Amino acid sequence: MLFKNKMHFEISERKILLRLFDALFILGMLFLIGTFFNHNYFEFKTINFQGLWLLIGYVYIFGSIFEMYNLQVASNQFQILQSVVLTSTATVLLYLFTPVLSPELPKHRSTILVFYFTVLSALLLWRFFYVYFLATQRFSQNVILICNKNQADELVLGLENVDPHYKIIGFVNADYSAEEDFSLNYIKEIEKSDLLSFVSKNNISEIVIASQKTEGITTDLYQNLLHLLESGNIIREYTQVYESKTQRIPVQYISRDFYRFFPFSRSNNNKLYLLLVSILEIIFSLMGLCFCAVFIPFIFIANIFWNKGPLFYTQERVGKYGKIFQIYKFRTMTENSETTGAVFATSNDKRITPFGKFMRKTRIDELPQFINVLKRDMAVIGPRPERPFFVKEIADIMPFYETRHVIRPGLTGWAQVNYSYGESIEESLIKLQYDLYYIKHRSIFLDLSITFRTITTVLFYRGQ
Repeated sequence: MLFKNKMHFEISERKILLRLFDALFILGMLFLIGTFFNHNYFEFKTINFQGLWLLIGYVYIFGSIFEMYNLQVASNQFQILQSVVLTSTATVLLYLFTPVLSPELPKHRSTILVFYFTVLSALLLWRFFYVYFLATQRFSQNVILICNKNQADELVLGLENVDPHYKIIGFVNADYSAEEDFSLNYIKEIEKSDLLSFVSKNNISEIVIASQKTEGITTDLYQNLLHLLESGNIIREYTQVYESKTQRIPVQYISRDFYRFFPFSRSNNNKLYLLLVSILEIIFSLMGLCFCAVFIPFIFIANIFWNKGPLFYTQERVGKYGKIFQIYKFRTMTENSETTGAVFATSNDKRITPFGKFMRKTRIDELPQFINVLKRDMAVIGPRPERPFFVKEIADIMPFYETRHVIRPGLTGWAQVNYSYGESIEESLIKLQYDLYYIKHRSIFLDLSITFRTITTVLFYRGQ
């Protein structure tokens, strides 16, 4: 990670760093409290390793739910305080009442308070240290783009908005046809002949090639890139960088070579993974329908006063391999809300009733879809199913859109936890990028991440 006396951290490395030092600070603080203040609840001499793993495991689980490992949250002082307090409280409460694996409940309440504030202060100490010393510009990456001149601004913003520590400080124009008076607002243009000296003087971490016109990579430029590569400089292709930074597939930049960049995840054909997912889906669906049955009387009464129409709502959606099925939901819109034809739902849609807005925010309206999961029309996790009318309309513009249908659609998905409602064709393109990323990287770990973030969406009232 050390390059020309300038250190930087990738997104994945920062997340690992946060998790590692969360554990080290908590265990270190508990050790100090136990050694110097005779705190006898969590003693390292008598505690078993199961208790250690349990405590750290709870921190990681609740930290994921309350967004402690979201890098935007981890760089904001107020959000850090909120997420750390919630994580510490949930962790300590569950740990104290976990039988067998955790120590017996202490007799004195003060012991519980000492344990709680030790965990809380350890996390706060490390997280504020991270904000003031590690989440700063001194650990940023300096990057050069090789791209067409008219794409430079868009490419720069696409990466820097995701990772503020990824600084593109210059670009080499690989398009001879660009107009001479074309101006840029963000970065400096580097002459091809000055590339080597610019890299040397500015501590460049990597060079990113985004040009879609091979004729722009001249012999001289190619020789310079080869020399930089041989000197130990990192050269990467833009779609790889974009995918790793944004966790989306950049379909707008890969043209007809789509399948060269898009190998399907092995999990899509892994029988053990699919069997495990199927078993868990049945369990979750039965639990979800029981939960739904508890809510139905209250929703029925609220529906009479505030929705004034049928309780349930069905609609055609496109499933796996393009098969049409009926999706089940609690109704959240006024009756006859599409008399003029199908339209996208929006974040402040006037057709949504006040009680319907509450159900959407809490995702209660989607509980009946566990019936679709049991019928195998849907999965718990996958791309959200779209209506046939919109599928046809979007697929005419986006050739890759129907790739979403290679797996079953889901109750929740990577696009749902990362992006707001798709209110237009343009926003559907962004959601498509997330959906394709999930299909490409589908795994039990990504499924767990989506599950935790869905819980966060419900707890923080962020549904759409």
